[in-house]
Amino acid sequence: MSVERSSIAYRAFLFDMDGTLLNSVAATERIWTRWAIRHGLDVAKFLPTIHGVRAVDTVARQNLPGVDAQAEAAQLTVEEIEDVEGVVEVPGALAFLRSLPPTQWAIVTSAPMALALRRMEAAGIPRPEVMVTAEDVSAGKPNPACYLVAAQRLQVAPQECLVFEDAEAGIKAGEAAGMDVMVVTATHTHPVVTVHGQIEDYRGLSIAVDDNGLMHLSIQH
Repeated sequence: MSVERSSIAYRAFLFDMDGTLLNSVAATERIWTRWAIRHGLDVAKFLPTIHGVRAVDTVARQNLPGVDAQAEAAQLTVEEIEDVEGVVEVPGALAFLRSLPPTQWAIVTSAPMALALRRMEAAGIPRPEVMVTAEDVSAGKPNPACYLVAAQRLQVAPQECLVFEDAEAGIKAGEAAGMDVMVVTATHTHPVVTVHGQIEDYRGLSIAVDDNGLMHLSIQH
């Protein structure tokens, strides 16, 4: 028997992209593995640190002598745009997005716009009216700026937003923005320890929109 649980209502849903709406882990790790090897990094230790943050921030954090973080990030983005093999939607994501009022959701990603659109196309994810990408903020996740910009563009208060995230940096960004967070575990290989609600994917999720335009989220287990 399925059990239905309804949360409080929200004015807007804000979705991270990689690992949340689509699974690009294989492509991302192929490219970053090559980069890490070129620069003599410990691949096993390095790869878990790349998810959910901007490429330029990942490169800069390595403090590699003589390496231009902006130039390296730009080249990595080119490689990622060219390699979308294996990029697929998280199960149920497309159907769930199609069920939402188009003016009440946004994508908030650490990827540059060109890469985001390429991966969304590969996974069949539609482009929303509001997208916040790496170019839109001077400080990436876990800084909350990206989520605050999305709320502003949707003309909703931060506390009226629910953030869907998979990575620690993004979860922290949502928290810092004063928003509720739902953790998506589809691409996780280990159980997630979190104070937030969590879903494996979007199958079993549905919404009801009330007379005030608030979205009531229901989760069937």
